Amino acid sequence: MSSLDQALRAALLARQPLLAELHSQGTDCYRLFHGSQEGASGLTIDRYGPQLLVQSFHTALERDALLAAHALINAELNLDLLLVYNDRSGTNSRIDRSDAVYKAEPQALVDMIGHEWGLNYRVRGRHAGQDPLLFLDLRNARGWVKANSAGKRVLNLFAYTCGVGLSAAAGGAREVCNLDFAEGNLAVGKENSALNPTLAPMQFIQSDYFPAIRQLAGLPITQRRGQKLPSYPRLEQGQYDLVLLDPPAWAKSAFGTVDLLRDYQSLLKPAILTTAEEGVLICCNNLAKVAMEDWREQVLRCADKLGRPVREWQVLPPAADFPSSDGRPPLKTLILQF
Repeated sequence: MSSLDQALRAALLARQPLLAELHSQGTDCYRLFHGSQEGASGLTIDRYGPQLLVQSFHTALERDALLAAHALINAELNLDLLLVYNDRSGTNSRIDRSDAVYKAEPQALVDMIGHEWGLNYRVRGRHAGQDPLLFLDLRNARGWVKANSAGKRVLNLFAYTCGVGLSAAAGGAREVCNLDFAEGNLAVGKENSALNPTLAPMQFIQSDYFPAIRQLAGLPITQRRGQKLPSYPRLEQGQYDLVLLDPPAWAKSAFGTVDLLRDYQSLLKPAILTTAEEGVLICCNNLAKVAMEDWREQVLRCADKLGRPVREWQVLPPAADFPSSDGRPPLKTLILQF
């Protein structure tokens, strides 16, 4: 028995209670193997409904090992999942689309539907972007939003494919606004909305974060000397009862720089001001090198300086399919009650 086979069997055994719980909740999208914590650093294996997505980030997985893992998972879960393998061990974790190790069958690459918390999601094993269309480690946050959105105005910042917005709509929110810079991300969000036709319609705004959030917060949009800003959608100032802030680690535009390590405050300040009195702000930081304790104190201090002290806060860890031996998972999520 290979070391990977042994590690994978142990991971599947440990997940049996969790998988039973997830299935009872209407969820068939989850992580089956979290290699960095379970014996194969740089390897992840995720189920997305009828698809099995295997990704390698450090070194390519050998074909025999890949096929053996696929067979083992199908046998253990008593399913016939369609295999998609993305080798992302090259520059900038980009997918090797030459498929030197394994080329997926055509039926594995068509658009399919996965489920989470009873909602339908578009899943694609391979698409124009690099990352999966649903980030599984944020599942607990989407579940929290679904359970706490009734009657609220919800703002989903850096919305990606709008899973948080969809959860809010399912939870009975009276208004849901999804904001993202990428047209392709919002297009998938609209697909997700269409896959759940009984839910109320959502709003989709394609915009750079900085001009959008500063308008909502009632702050001026400044430009660098000698530089003309690109056009951007005009928005009215307003506040929301529930705001989710889940930015990427780093991004740069003409309006500003997203930098979770050096300047989280420039993202956080306008998001706080856009959160209503007695509202909730859920903020995330996915940098592994940032300690929860340091980041939490930074967030709370920023709120105090703005005159919006946090009444209560709680840490929302990822689910058990993202184990962390030291209790410090890369994704950190804080729920702030104002």
